[in-house]
Amino acid sequence: MTEKLGVGVIGAFAWADKAHLPGYANCDRADLVAICDLQEDRARAMAEKYGARKVYTDHRAMLEDPEVRMVDVCSPTHTHLPLSRDVIAAGKHVLCEKPLATEAEPAFDLARRADAAGVRTKLGFTFRYSPAIRQIKRWILDGTLGEILHVHGFEQNSQFLDPDFPLRQVPPGADWNTLIPSAIIGYGSHLVDLMRWLGGDFSAVASTMRNFIPERVVRGHGEGRHRIAVEDAAVAIVEFASGAHGLLQSSYIAVGNYPGVEIRVYGTKGAAVARLIQEYGVAETLHVASAEAVEFRKVELAPEHYAPGTTVNTPWAPLYYRNLVRHFVDEILDGTPPECTFFDGAKSQEIVDAIILAHAERRWVTLPG
Repeated sequence: MTEKLGVGVIGAFAWADKAHLPGYANCDRADLVAICDLQEDRARAMAEKYGARKVYTDHRAMLEDPEVRMVDVCSPTHTHLPLSRDVIAAGKHVLCEKPLATEAEPAFDLARRADAAGVRTKLGFTFRYSPAIRQIKRWILDGTLGEILHVHGFEQNSQFLDPDFPLRQVPPGADWNTLIPSAIIGYGSHLVDLMRWLGGDFSAVASTMRNFIPERVVRGHGEGRHRIAVEDAAVAIVEFASGAHGLLQSSYIAVGNYPGVEIRVYGTKGAAVARLIQEYGVAETLHVASAEAVEFRKVELAPEHYAPGTTVNTPWAPLYYRNLVRHFVDEILDGTPPECTFFDGAKSQEIVDAIILAHAERRWVTLPG
């Protein structure tokens, strides 16, 4: 009989419905035991939809359930850190949506707590589990691309270009009259993780951030537009510890389809470009070139690169998240090497913090070794 991992999910919101819960429902080694949400009706609806056997409204009660061995924190951003801390204290493995924290040091602290408790962790950096991105990683490791010279990361979609589309998750207590980091945290953190995974640790960054749309509707703050200095876009120049150069742009007002992620890697032997953009019925495209044949050619990946039941025509959220879930379940059950852990989440936040500081002080910021 196939061993299964008992899973409990905290949060029954849209992203859980769109990505997390389908991931467990389609993983033959995962047993979706319970769903927890403050609103019982919402939790019950998701439990019925995805086959969870139990419903909780108090996460502490769910953490006492012996059937639940791993917990998925898929709740609002400000709850990620305290909920994950409770899961680790209960001795259970934890997957948490990003960001783990809005400052690096609390994230590092939680990574250390998880190590001390002997539990596995994973951050919800969805795009690491793109088949195209994982192929580029293989090309880097096997030397196909040679020494890496440049890594460029772009996250450009027009989700919040319309000022009447409600902005979500403004930090509680934020000063609306000063620049509030937003795109760099919510979207740029994905790019930082991908660029660091592919190019190695960052050594220094310089950046610029800007509010382009000064008035917009804000979810939870009534009808009509509000004047709010939220950061709509950021650009950073990156120096890698390896000596490579990088460019990063995060914008949620740049015309383009969601999720809008593009990664370009250039080496001494070749180059690869992955566009993780839902267009014309496909979720992503991958192109590669070599120093001898510089015209980029399209690469079609074999079926084994996709999670069971998915293809390049699967919408991006379930395509990537089924891969993420499958990898984490295998890590826990098989003891395979950990990947995309809370430590990686803390490193990403450390870099995001440096990008914000570089803009605020108009200077290069050096990252810790």
